Amino acid sequence: MMHAFAQYSPALPEIVLAIAAMVLLMFGVFRGDSSTRTVAWLSVLSLVIAWFALVSNDMGDGGRVVAFNGMFVNDGFGLFMKTLILLASSLAIIMSLGYMRHEDMERFEYPVLIVLGTLGMLVMVSANDLMSLYLGIELQSLALYIVAAFKRDSEKATEAGLKYFVLGALSSGMLLYGASMIYGYAGSTNFHDLAKSF
Repeated sequence: MMHAFAQYSPALPEIVLAIAAMVLLMFGVFRGDSSTRTVAWLSVLSLVIAWFALVSNDMGDGGRVVAFNGMFVNDGFGLFMKTLILLASSLAIIMSLGYMRHEDMERFEYPVLIVLGTLGMLVMVSANDLMSLYLGIELQSLALYIVAAFKRDSEKATEAGLKYFVLGALSSGMLLYGASMIYGYAGSTNFHDLAKSF
């Protein structure tokens, strides 16, 4: 049991955010849009808890931990970048509370989408493989497509969301095509193996 937990511990901040996003989504669904401020502050709390899980992670002797068959890596640079991402996401949620009320678009989904986008960014930072990098990019961008078009009554917001979605779908296909060509040449999608091949 402890061995299984140790295997997942490098991704503890990501697991915390994934669980928090699902719980907050269910909370918001049952409580309605009147719970927007509560969900927002709970989202900030979940980001803080994820940061504590991040700094409490054991980096090992070399300051670098590789997990999930080499697809996920934790190191000092990742710790720094993830701290910046979590701080920026927390500030984004807090700073948007007044704007959301002023623009009459207070809906509980907004902070949940920010948490899911943050989860994608954390996965991207720790990606050590083209597949985990793609997973992180898609998790981040799928949430942010909706955030871009969140002001439903605005034509500009709808246009921004649609343009972002079309460009994102195009770039996603190009990324996958490039990744498949790299895999065909090198026989691996792992960054360490690709560095040796190239």
